Amino acid sequence: MSERSSASRAAERTAPSQGPAGGVPATPGLGQDTVTVAGPATDRPEDFADGARLRRSLKLRHIVFLGLAFMAPLAVFDTFGLVSEATDGHVPLAYLAVLVAVGLTALSYARMARRITSAGSVYTYAGKSLGAPVGFLVGWSATLDYVLLPMLNALLAAIYMGAVLPGVPAWVWVLSTVVVCTALNLVGIQLAAKVNVALVVVQAGVAIAFLVFAVRAIATHGESFGTTGWDPASVSLPDLLSGASLLALSFLGFDAVSTLSEEAEHPRRDIPRAILLIVAAAGVFFLAITYAMQTLFPDVSVVGNIVGASPEIAKYIGGAAFQAVFVGGYLTAVLGCGLTQQMSAARLLFAMGRDGMLPRAVFGRVDPRTGVPALNVLVVGVIAASAVFLDLGSAASLINFGAYVAFAAVNLAVIGFWVRDRRAGRQQARGPLALVLQLLLPALGFVVNVALWVSLDTPAKVVGVIWALVGVGILALHTGGFRRPVRRP
Repeated sequence: MSERSSASRAAERTAPSQGPAGGVPATPGLGQDTVTVAGPATDRPEDFADGARLRRSLKLRHIVFLGLAFMAPLAVFDTFGLVSEATDGHVPLAYLAVLVAVGLTALSYARMARRITSAGSVYTYAGKSLGAPVGFLVGWSATLDYVLLPMLNALLAAIYMGAVLPGVPAWVWVLSTVVVCTALNLVGIQLAAKVNVALVVVQAGVAIAFLVFAVRAIATHGESFGTTGWDPASVSLPDLLSGASLLALSFLGFDAVSTLSEEAEHPRRDIPRAILLIVAAAGVFFLAITYAMQTLFPDVSVVGNIVGASPEIAKYIGGAAFQAVFVGGYLTAVLGCGLTQQMSAARLLFAMGRDGMLPRAVFGRVDPRTGVPALNVLVVGVIAASAVFLDLGSAASLINFGAYVAFAAVNLAVIGFWVRDRRAGRQQARGPLALVLQLLLPALGFVVNVALWVSLDTPAKVVGVIWALVGVGILALHTGGFRRPVRRP
């Protein structure tokens, strides 16, 4: 390797810059607005001044299974009834629309994960590409879905168990789910990862059984696979987007693995691969399942319980015995999903706490024995326990607000680095392929995600905007009314 190429690589690395007068170091996780990150020197956990770091112990298979567990393959059943009602029986088409948005965004996440390997996901990506203030505001908006997802998961546990054991109060299932997930996360990520592998395998088996029973039921009742649920001419665009806007939570998981960059053994290689593998596998699975379900029930209103439609459909295609198996399988999804959701939320809070944007004494520390941000895990667990106060539709819309903000921001982050690299004369930003991959596709992903964000219901957007304004207030406190750059306090 030539001295010139080695020097070029070294020049692309920037040591943590000095802050304003007084020699206060700039935030290592985000840095000043002018920080450029291209090499590994600025984003290794050991480079952080305060020494707080996570342990590298995850291989590609662990990351993929953690992402699938976070996504929960059986999550396809969560909102089927609600989306089928909203789209007038076009759930597969709605999933296809979301898959386009998610696919484009996954490419952007993969590109950013290859470039930046510190924890924090979209918070770090947007901060290092678009500036520290933007990174904080995007990360703050993203915490809305990361932190609230475990709450939604506990709510779903109560809904599904209520279909089988209606006499047990919902709060029992909520608290049981939260306690188990919190306990496993406090033990350490290795145990959580191993448990999730087993849980994803169980979910896959239940899903395959559901698909087999569904196909048999379609044949038995004289139905046939056709264009049911696919015809765009038979549904209005606003109705389709309204239903599709609820489905982002089904794919949340591919982006969450980017928060594990500091715990992956080979983050630049394995995190991007995991992101693309997770999206591809989940997309095919979701389309197949919803196509079969929509073919069986073109009009979901015939099902007595729209919110809990999936257990009803399971009973219809396989009887009470299969309904029990289905609900049992779903509980494994709840456990696996809850484990990973809480894990990712805790690590996003850890990244923001380590950077001083949240109280470092609470959020920026890890347990020296387990390597886990334990206080963050407990905070997320307490928030999840509030699931008893929300309904499914409201919770899903609220969570998707943060998801679409994060998805749009990551696409902009790729464009931001492309602009910066072109100005610096870097080769990777030149040529027609770079133009397509680093400008046109991210721009398309940004537009599609904004369209889905606009289609969210009004209460979700109002609450989301209020949450974002709180973030603006926090940022103002850290910057003295926006007079100082974002830095460690």
